[in-house]
Amino acid sequence: MRRLTLGLVQMAAAQDMAANLDKALRLSRAAAEKGAKVICLPELFRSAYFPQFRRASGKRLGEAIPGEATRAFSMLARELGVVIIAPLCERSQGGRLFNSAAVVDADGRLLGAYRKTHIPQDPRFYEKDFFEPGDRGFLVCRTRFCRLAALICYDQWFPEAARACALKGAEILFYPTAIGNIIGERPEEGDWREAWITIQRSHAIANSVHVASVNRVGREGKLRFWGTSFVSDAFGNILKRASRSQEGVLLAETDLSQNKRMARGWGFLRSRRPDCYGALLSARRRG
Repeated sequence: MRRLTLGLVQMAAAQDMAANLDKALRLSRAAAEKGAKVICLPELFRSAYFPQFRRASGKRLGEAIPGEATRAFSMLARELGVVIIAPLCERSQGGRLFNSAAVVDADGRLLGAYRKTHIPQDPRFYEKDFFEPGDRGFLVCRTRFCRLAALICYDQWFPEAARACALKGAEILFYPTAIGNIIGERPEEGDWREAWITIQRSHAIANSVHVASVNRVGREGKLRFWGTSFVSDAFGNILKRASRSQEGVLLAETDLSQNKRMARGWGFLRSRRPDCYGALLSARRRG
């Protein structure tokens, strides 16, 4: 058995970037002290979720990678011997903004930063107004404890992203997230939170990998983030789930040896037919 404890930091964010960083460091330390070896923070945790306002100024919130936050997490990771995934508003050398997730190994090394591939543009989630689409492809990092991929929020809805990372060797898919309901609105199609949970559990099953989704909580403007951070095993079972509204650390013990057992049993990856999947490369949907 390959036992590995994950620590998901479910937190609310304020306007004060320094205070948010201090809170994230404190909660990450608490997760490590409780036994977590891989720790993940929510999407854009250093600031309030500014893309809900179309006229917001995102440039001042951007930071370099490596930069202030990654240096702080590198020091903490090295001190505690843990892996940390830190999602940040990245400002490139050319001044462009990316919705990114930095991965720091247990020795403090920055292994890389994934840039969000799929950028939403929906009411109160106007990310295309601020962020460039990711330009580095999908990143799978070999850390001290596991091979992991950090996808981000809207990437959750795309099976292609999960499959690509699984084919590149990821054992755990982390989805740092900022998602919730628009206050006062009730979607006629039903509960989006349940759909959100279901699609991610399906990625675990279809790819024989563990999935860890880390959401923020609290009310910001017209949004109420629904928390519910969770960890799913490779059979889609939810191992642990956080509340809808409380901050804190969710700890989940996983057995990564289950991945291979599921892969052998289902045979999904070995039974693939890439020669039949040309339509996946089409830019348009027919019909």
